[in-house]
Amino acid sequence: MAVRYAGVLGLLAFLTSTARGLLHGGEVEATLMTGWLSLLVFAAIGAVIGWIAGRAVEESVRARIKEALAAEDAAADGAGT
Repeated sequence: MAVRYAGVLGLLAFLTSTARGLLHGGEVEATLMTGWLSLLVFAAIGAVIGWIAGRAVEESVRARIKEALAAEDAAADGAGT
């Protein structure tokens, strides 16, 4: 999940920065450098956000599985007695 977020945010930042530079008549080298730096910064931010999102999903799934197993155990204990 982190890689996907990094890729999407990085690419979006690069395209936005490049389009902005070209529309405002910036120099090609400066525009590409700004796009490249934007890609790196936003890819890093996306990786962190994706990692946090992945951890949240994993913890949620673990909690649901734990609840389901506890409910099964309680049902089995109640039926066995």
